[in-house]
Formats: sequence, C-alpha cells, structure tokens
Amino acid sequence: MNRVCSIFSQLLQLFPRPEFEAAVRQHRAERHARGFTCWGQFIAMLFCQLGRAHSVNEITQGLAASEGKLKHLGLAAPSKSTLAYANQHRPWELYQTIFEQLLARCQSMAGERRKTFRFKNKLVSLDATVIDLCLAMYDWAAFRRTKGAIKLHMLLDHDGHLPTFAHITEGKAHEIKIARGLRFDAGTIVVFDRGYADYNWFEGLTRDRVWFVTRMKDNADYVVIEERSRTHPAVRQDQIISVFRHAREGKEVFFRRIVFRDEANQRELVFLTNHLDFAASTIAAIYKERWRIELFFKSLKQLCKIKTFVGTSANAVKTQVWTALIAMLLLRFLQLKAKFGWATSNLLALLRQQLFVYRDLWAWIDDPFQPPPLPPHVQLALPL
Repeated sequence: MNRVCSIFSQLLQLFPRPEFEAAVRQHRAERHARGFTCWGQFIAMLFCQLGRAHSVNEITQGLAASEGKLKHLGLAAPSKSTLAYANQHRPWELYQTIFEQLLARCQSMAGERRKTFRFKNKLVSLDATVIDLCLAMYDWAAFRRTKGAIKLHMLLDHDGHLPTFAHITEGKAHEIKIARGLRFDAGTIVVFDRGYADYNWFEGLTRDRVWFVTRMKDNADYVVIEERSRTHPAVRQDQIISVFRHAREGKEVFFRRIVFRDEANQRELVFLTNHLDFAASTIAAIYKERWRIELFFKSLKQLCKIKTFVGTSANAVKTQVWTALIAMLLLRFLQLKAKFGWATSNLLALLRQQLFVYRDLWAWIDDPFQPPPLPPHVQLALPL
C-alpha cells in the first residue's frame, strides 16, 4: 500500500511551489515578512474556504489542531494577529495570479468535454453580483446611505463552466463600465442580461464580429426593417431592426429582435442579438444558458466564505474573495478530473469532512463510497 498524505495536502500539491513563489516575487508580497510566508497565508485562507472557518480565531485554531498533518509543508499555525496583519497588508493581486495559474490547468482539461451546442463558437456569459457589507464596519465600501457593498464582475466560459475573468469594484460601479473594457475574439458569443444595454457598445461588438444575445428593454426605440419567416411554434416574431439612434445617424447597424413564448412560465421573452443566421430557437437556448453564471454566483455565496469576512480592510476583503474563487475553481478542477458525477455542494460537503484524512484523493473522487484499502499489517492479521 502506498502511503499518502492528507487530502488537504494533496489539494495543495495542485499549486506548484515554484509557480507560487514566482507570483510572490512578481507582486513583492513578502517585502516586510517576518517569518510568516505568503504560502502560509494562502494555506490559512484556503482552509478558511474549504473548512468553513467563520473567524480568524477558527482558522488559526483549526490549523493548530491539525498542525502535525501539515508539518511536511513547513507550516506552523499562525497567531490571530499575524494572519490578520497579513490579510490587511499583503497585496490581494497575488491571489488573482494564483487563480489564473489554476485556471490555465482547468482550461486544458475542459477542452476535452463535450459542448452543449453544435456550433463551434466560444460561448461566454457576462454578469455581476453584489456582495453586501455592513457600512459601519466597512466604511470604505459605501453603496447606499445605510448600506455598504462591493460588486463582483464575472465572465463564465461555458466550455467547462469556468470563471475566466473576475473583477471586484465598489458597489456603485455600473456593469457596462467593466464590459466596455473587455476584449473578445472574433466569433465569440457573449450572453448577458438587460443591465448591459448600450447600443454604442453593441455597435462595437458587431464591428469586431463578436456576437451577443440579450433581452431587449421594454422602452427600446427601434424601426423594423424586415419581418422574417417563423419555423418554430414558440417564436412569435423574428424581425431585423435598427435602433432609432443608429437610423437617425445614418448608420447601417442591424440587430435581430425575437419574441419567444416560454410555455413553462407562461410569458413572452424578447431577445436582441446581432447574429442574423442562427435559428430563433437557438438564440432562445443560448440565452437560457446564461443561467449557468447565476448558478455559479449562487454556489459561490452558499458554499464559500463570502457573505461574512474575517477582516475589515479593503485588501483583506479582496483577498478573501479571491481565495473563494480559487476554492470554486479547485472544486471545478476535481469535477473535471473525477469519473464520478459530483454535484459541487456534495463534493465540498464530503471534502470538508475528510480534509485531514490520510487517503488517496484521486481514488476517492472517482469512487467516494468505496472504503479505503486496509493497511498491510491489518490484512495479514485477518486470517488469524
């Protein structure tokens, strides 16, 4: 029988130390370190997410209780003040880099998975979620008169359902300001909700041959250029339109307006796209896929430590958000690697129970309910 370290230690092996140390040097994260390394801080904050620790005290005591099982990593459990100081002062950008390193490994695996649609275009969803904060404790995150918040902007790649872009802003920042700064490869299909309505941005996407699918605002001002034939019973209208602003300026920028009947919810949905060739039912199915990013936000908030924070400074909050994203990406990596059909919530729940158990992680994720093999001395004793 091969000896293995704890499951948590095996998870940490997915973050190669040379890459991690290169990121530390890149961000000069240990300029004022006094014995407590960035690697130790990363282990502590990842334990916060996977172990569901609710405070700095729970993190440090949890690590101290399991210190013998992490001794080979060169980690000594930090004190509360040491960890709190590191979260407050060490640059959160380090964890964004670690996230990107793990993302590259996930993308290489996700490319082997079957796509939902037949077309070869890259499909991504764009959205943002508000993370509420107490204004009395987080006075730097003013959102409303009596409420604080930050906003997490996200781009989800549907090949493997991986978060490929994340950006944290103040709660007041509008989604479209972040969207305008994104660049997509030609042929990419971007799906988003009505909060991103900006016809000048839509014009730029069309010029770059980037396709979008969204819902049309009720007060949109447009002229109908062409009525198209309908081949699907749920499609009520399929029109080529030009928004009044572009028509008034003499711009030949045409969009497609599709009215689709959702029988399941007994409502009509009005879609807007610049892709003129896909079937109207395909456009509706693409928009339905946008629900994947909503599910990602829901999982992030329910499964990870992101609703309450172990530090009050902006740097500490962003550090915790990025480690939550790393934890979600780590779970997705395990799902892509496993033969067993894991649900994210079940995987994290069982992983949390066995975090410091000495067991082969890769055998466990393939067959989680198979008991581990007995040690050799026990096998020899059984016949007696």
